[in-house]
Amino acid sequence: MIFRRFDFDKDADVIWEILHLVIESGDTLVFAPDSSKEKMLNYWGADDKFAYICEIENEVVGTFYIKANQPDLGSHVANAGYLVHPMHRGKGIAEAMCRFSLEEAKRLDFKAMQFNIVISTNEVAVRLWQKCGFEIVGRIPKAFKHQKLGLVDAFVMYQWLE
Repeated sequence: MIFRRFDFDKDADVIWEILHLVIESGDTLVFAPDSSKEKMLNYWGADDKFAYICEIENEVVGTFYIKANQPDLGSHVANAGYLVHPMHRGKGIAEAMCRFSLEEAKRLDFKAMQFNIVISTNEVAVRLWQKCGFEIVGRIPKAFKHQKLGLVDAFVMYQWLE
């Protein structure tokens, strides 16, 4: 796997494809399934983020970003978001992106990483983040409008990096 910084001009279409496929199900990310390409690419590639691409044999199979979770006095804690192309799930890509992002967050001088809203019904992700060293530090009741299950809980997950 190769990780490189997101190049908006080069990568926008493939990132949109991944974003669209993931959000259209309405079961893992907070974005509305009908979110526009412009909205999502502007979010993913915003100036406040360090966005990355994961490639295997010159094919983009995933993407993630790292950013400060809060401004100023909370800026030492990173936040991140990960997407794997649905056709490439189950190949260890999310785990590799997470582990790379943890090292990259340290390199960027972050001291911790926090996920603000991990959907409780996304059991694969919860187990994976725990495998990568994250702890569930909070439960937010009925925080997510799951498209099939209705209101479900979400977790706040955290890892100290030093």
